[in-house]
This record gives sequence, C-alpha cells and structure tokens, in this order.
Amino acid sequence: MSNLFWLTDAQMERLKPFFPKSHGKPRVDDRRVLSGIIFINRNGLRWCDAPKEYGPHKTLYNRWKRWSDMGVFARIMAGLAAEGTETKTIMIDATYLKAHRTASSLRVKKGGVIA
Repeated sequence: MSNLFWLTDAQMERLKPFFPKSHGKPRVDDRRVLSGIIFINRNGLRWCDAPKEYGPHKTLYNRWKRWSDMGVFARIMAGLAAEGTETKTIMIDATYLKAHRTASSLRVKKGGVIA
C-alpha cells in the first residue's frame, strides 16, 4: 500500500512531551503505532482492517484505548492548540461546511428579514 500515513521526525519531536513515560517493558515503536491509529481514524476503518505495516491491530487498539483512558490524546490536542495561540489564525475546512440546496432560494425582505 503506497497511501499509508507516517508521522515525520519533526512531528514526533513535537508529540514526544505528551507521551506517558514507559514503565518496565519498553513500548513498541511509537511512530508506527501512532501513525497506524491516525490512519485507522482518518479512513474510518475497523481495527482488524489495519494494514500490516503498522503492526498487529490488537497493539493499535490497546494503545489507542489505554492512551484515550489516560487522556493522552486530549493533552496532545490541547498542547498543540496552545502552541498556535500567538498567531491568532483561524482556519475553516470546507469539507465540514454544507449548505442546504434551498438556502440559495430564500428571499430577503427589506430590513434583512427572511421571507
């Protein structure tokens, strides 16, 4: 599969401070597992349909479940969002905006009230 998603070195460096510390047995490669979790969620796949390049699907699910319960992903999102506050940039992804087909046929009366 050529369309697999892999986190870059720079992305992993930004995410490392948010990872929990490993106690005892070393974790499986964080880049491989996290890239697999993102790929599964981005494409809406079942865990068992994960490409073999990301490793066992059970490992992907277990890491996702454990880190979700610990709030790791929430901390990652909050931390990354806080890093961008100084730019005050607002971006809108048009894939989530939808206009109803009848919206263009609405008539506006004088004073801005929809008829």
